[in-house]
Amino acid sequence: MEQNRESEHLIILVTKCVLALGSPQNCIKCGGRAVYTRTYSGERLCKDCFTSSIVEKTRRTISKYRMLRHGDKVALAVSGGKDSLSMLQILSEICGSHGSKLYAVTVDEGIKDYREEAVSMTESFASSLNVELKVLSFRDLYGYTLDEALEKRNGMKITSCSICGVWRRRAIDVGARLVGANVVATAHNLDDLLQTFLINQFNGDITRLKWIDPGWEGKSEFGLRRIKPFAETYEVEIAFYAFLKDLPFQSVACPHGEEGVRSEIRNFINSMETKHPGVKYSLLKTALDLARSIQVEEKNVQRCQLRLQNSQTHNQQGYQRINGSTFI
Repeated sequence: MEQNRESEHLIILVTKCVLALGSPQNCIKCGGRAVYTRTYSGERLCKDCFTSSIVEKTRRTISKYRMLRHGDKVALAVSGGKDSLSMLQILSEICGSHGSKLYAVTVDEGIKDYREEAVSMTESFASSLNVELKVLSFRDLYGYTLDEALEKRNGMKITSCSICGVWRRRAIDVGARLVGANVVATAHNLDDLLQTFLINQFNGDITRLKWIDPGWEGKSEFGLRRIKPFAETYEVEIAFYAFLKDLPFQSVACPHGEEGVRSEIRNFINSMETKHPGVKYSLLKTALDLARSIQVEEKNVQRCQLRLQNSQTHNQQGYQRINGSTFI
């Protein structure tokens, strides 16, 4: 089985972390053997203190941006990667204290020899945490797998990620509706937000910068609130958390993962962080300051008619039948 590029990236990150195991330095909190050093802050932490710090940082981020409210029903998008499974583990601990109910939503894009492993892994892990899981597929929703849709591009200059991203977001919304959630959580981390921030600048897409702010909420009529509890957590720290917790994660590569510019920007940001520890937090502050200063022109937009109807068949308007319900 081909080793996932994400897995290779994780191995590199974890290797850097494990180098601390050879250090005689002690944890600054409990005095135990340190396994990780935060170069941007100087903290040295043992295994237990490090994993606890990730949970606590997630709690603080949720509180800081008021992401959860008592009684929320949260649908977490779970891809089967290290970030989403770590988020599933942590939110399963946190949601109860907020009086919230957690669900998991997984989307099967229909990419041959790719998604099957993640779906199976997520089903097993969600079951072990007693978290209800809803699995949706592109074929059931749209009538095509992603592989089939890509064959119909007919030479159009559109990346697979452009198609998949739109379909996945809608599928996650559908899954959230099916479980009765009012909040959609994703496992986007600090690195993801910074990469998106730079991509939007390179594309001249100023309006989208507003979406970087974890505290920004869309119009209430859209119904679903979106949150990113890992918004202030380094990718490398989530990777090490997954390693220390021995969490499963997908080992097969998405064959379309290298089509965009994101991997180049990731390498650039990581290089800057290595040379200048803490630069990611500085860049986040810049991104948030810009996002909050931007005045977005109000547009007369209407909520997509994503509603449930009892139906047994497809009709000519393109309804898709999911579990006996129809989504428009």
